[in-house]
Amino acid sequence: MRIHRLEMTAFGPFAGLQSIDFDQLGAQGLFLLNGATGAGKTSVLDAICFALYGSVPGARQDGKRLRSDHAEPTAEPSVVCEFSARGRRFEVTRSPAWDRPSARGRKGFTTQQAKTLLRERVKGSWEEKTSRNDEAGVEIGDVLGMDREQFTRVVMLPQGDFAAFLRSKASDRLDLLQKLFGTQRFEAIEQQLALQANAARAKVQESENELQLLLQRAEAEFAQLGMEESEDLALGTDEGAPTNETRLEYLEEQARLESAARQQDASSAEAAALQLADKFNSARERVQRHAKLDAATRRQVALAAGAAEVHEFRDRLGRHRKAAVLGGQLEGVDRATKALHLAASKAESATAKLTAATLDASDPAAGLARVQKTTAVLEARVPDEQKLEDITARLGALKVAAEQRESSKEVRSLALAAVRAEATALETRIAPLEAVAGELPLREVEAAAAQNTVKTVARYTSSLESLSVAGKRHALARALSQDLRQLWLDLRETRLANAAAELAAKLREGEGCPVCGSVEHPSPAAAGLTALALAQEEQSAHERYDASEHDLLQAAAELAAAEQEVAVLAAQGGDLDPNEAASTETVAREALASARSAVEGLKQGTTDLKRALEHIARLEDEQRQEETAAAQAESTMALLLEQRGALDSVLSGLRDGFGTLRGRIEALDGKRELLQHAVTASVQLERAREVLADTSTALERALSVNGFETAETARLEILDEKHAARLDEAIRAAETESARLAELFESEDLVLAAKEARIGEVPLTAVELAAVEHEAGHAAETGRRMALAAGLAARTVATLATIRLQYEEAAASGRGPRERARVLSELAETARGAGDNGYKMSLNSYVLAARLEQVAAAASERLIAMSDGRYTLQHTDAKAARGAKSGLGLEVVDEWTGQRRDTATLSGGESFMASLALALGLADVVQQEAGGVDIETLFVDEGFGSLDEQSLEQVMDALEGLRDGGRVVGLVSHVAEMKQRISSQLQVIKGRNGSTVRIVDAAAA
Repeated sequence: MRIHRLEMTAFGPFAGLQSIDFDQLGAQGLFLLNGATGAGKTSVLDAICFALYGSVPGARQDGKRLRSDHAEPTAEPSVVCEFSARGRRFEVTRSPAWDRPSARGRKGFTTQQAKTLLRERVKGSWEEKTSRNDEAGVEIGDVLGMDREQFTRVVMLPQGDFAAFLRSKASDRLDLLQKLFGTQRFEAIEQQLALQANAARAKVQESENELQLLLQRAEAEFAQLGMEESEDLALGTDEGAPTNETRLEYLEEQARLESAARQQDASSAEAAALQLADKFNSARERVQRHAKLDAATRRQVALAAGAAEVHEFRDRLGRHRKAAVLGGQLEGVDRATKALHLAASKAESATAKLTAATLDASDPAAGLARVQKTTAVLEARVPDEQKLEDITARLGALKVAAEQRESSKEVRSLALAAVRAEATALETRIAPLEAVAGELPLREVEAAAAQNTVKTVARYTSSLESLSVAGKRHALARALSQDLRQLWLDLRETRLANAAAELAAKLREGEGCPVCGSVEHPSPAAAGLTALALAQEEQSAHERYDASEHDLLQAAAELAAAEQEVAVLAAQGGDLDPNEAASTETVAREALASARSAVEGLKQGTTDLKRALEHIARLEDEQRQEETAAAQAESTMALLLEQRGALDSVLSGLRDGFGTLRGRIEALDGKRELLQHAVTASVQLERAREVLADTSTALERALSVNGFETAETARLEILDEKHAARLDEAIRAAETESARLAELFESEDLVLAAKEARIGEVPLTAVELAAVEHEAGHAAETGRRMALAAGLAARTVATLATIRLQYEEAAASGRGPRERARVLSELAETARGAGDNGYKMSLNSYVLAARLEQVAAAASERLIAMSDGRYTLQHTDAKAARGAKSGLGLEVVDEWTGQRRDTATLSGGESFMASLALALGLADVVQQEAGGVDIETLFVDEGFGSLDEQSLEQVMDALEGLRDGGRVVGLVSHVAEMKQRISSQLQVIKGRNGSTVRIVDAAAA
């Protein structure tokens, strides 16, 4: 992940737009971020973090507003950050929520919500990815592979925090490590284990409660028997107190013995009760038999006293029944007589009505036939009358429609003329636009060519400047190379010349010269510089010459490239006058705008013309349809007038002076009803005469057969229904009583009672019978009470047996949960650092200890280099004192002495080096945890002032090692020596109207 560019507006202490080019700033791989206290160095880092994650680190998010107080009230705060990661390049723009001045807002302000825009550079152009805050956060998080906390620990190394981390206790280190490595899931596992253990213990407690409830139920059931428990069971046995299972078995056995005893007592009581019940039943049955015998005797005497009256009832009822046989015929004669009188009256009334209606009463049947025939003819012609009315209505509707068509025709003619005039005007307006619009492709090509020409002219001008700079650089490089070559040759010549002096220095008196062999040395060469010094100086000069040759070749290549670029651009028209190119571009743009305007006007005019032509066609079509409809209507009206005349002439004769056919039909209906009534009355009169004659003949024959002289004699013997029913009922009651008494005296009970009366066996009196009944009831009650007690004991035995089985099953099923609860409790205790956990280390601490061990190993690689191979960091899981939790201990190992000691004993400079190494090591581990994202931009916080010169040199060597692979490292420091060491600097300058930033290159200065 590399940061390329950062822009801040109205953010933190920066009032105006501040732009930072990190590619320029980090060209050397190492730059310094410095400035006065409170100038805004940290705000630069906050801006990067806010752009990527929408918030700033730690308490600064809540402790202050992000918008600058120095900015104008209407200035919108924003941060733009351009970065690359995983081979992709992004630009994110964020604005925090802020209060914009508004006359209509609450208290003069309107809250503007936070905004985000994420773009990605694809194939040389920026493409928008999203403008939603949440989607941008997810996208950036996926690309970087880190959340905000990890980013601030990996990219912005807070050396000061890690210095405190070194001196803090193990428990305090837990919070920081947990935030960095996100081990909350292991805390969740600890909590889940504790919840599962609690749930398992609760389940075991439920099982114990269930067993206790079963035991209490058994004791309650046993207590219902009213028995005392054995003292031996309460005291227990030699082996200890009795178990619940033993107690349940004892209660069941005692209840079973009690049930057997009660069952035997109940059987004895039941036998005695049965004997007394038999005695009572026998006495009661004898009393009942003798009572039945007395009652039957009394009923027999009463039946004999009423025998004569019953005989008289039979005779009277017989005469009634003979006369009753003739009752139907007598009633038939009476009905026929009444019907004849009624029919005669109706016939006379109908004749009178015909006479009053001036109708022929002599032959009503013939008159009725004539009226019915006339009515049928009229009914057949009623639809024609309705048809005549429909024709008249249609003629009226056709006349109204013709008038409406004539009015619509005038309106349509006016509208058609107006639309045709509009279409003519549109055609006149479109004609000149077609020629201009047809030139649009040509104008677009001309505008693009003119724009490219302007760009080419600008690039040509810039290339000429680059060519001039490259020419000067090449000339300087060539002159420098020639001077260095000459210096190298001069030194070489000097070294060769000094070779004689070297030989002369080695000559000794009496020894031969290694060159000429002479033992005399009259004039040895004078000694100059030493050979070693000359050789070193010559070697240095040669190296400088070689370096200058390399620079010369590079300058020559740059010059050739610049010359080639100038030539190419000149061939493309880049040497054209810039003013002329700009003027041509302006003319092309105006022509393009005119063509585009013509295209839009032509498009709109064509659409309007099409709509007008469609309107004309629609109006003409409507006009043709109306003309066709008018012709059809005229033809229809002529036909209807002809039909109306024909129908009117036919129906006028049938109406016979009435307004309508229906009126004449109603008048004929009245006559038809009178004639029909007269015909019906005549037929009914003739039929009544025939019926009376037939019924009178049949009655005379029946009277002779049944022994009656006249009809009046027969009528006198007929009784009313109630009187006859009473006589019949009295006769039947006497016969039924006689049959019942005969059957009763033959029954077994009355035969036995008569026999007992003859031999003198009298029944018990009421008092004696009550005494026997009381004795039997008392015995039965005693039996029922004992049977109930025996049943209760038996039910108790069954209930206790069931409870014992349920207790055994519940106890067996609870063994698994109890074992599981024990295991889960021990596991939960171990996971939270209690119980048998000797190190008092929780699961979360154990995982973090592994991570801390990785961090210590990575940090030691850095610390060895910084401390000249003296110090390394080592994780320790030594058990803490007084039972405190352990696992996150950290020691520093002195490789010079082999001693280990606590990190809190380090000096200020040593503590800085250790904390910096720890921060770098943690960045490596977190980076690896985050998916191995390559971090190409790092920031290191304060702390360099505590180092001596040698330590500072070693730390700088280690930091420069971070630049390997193109990594850029930014150091935040106030130390003056750091300003001298690091030439590339980002200075934050504090002012009354807000802070500003600038990039300074000390080497160039």
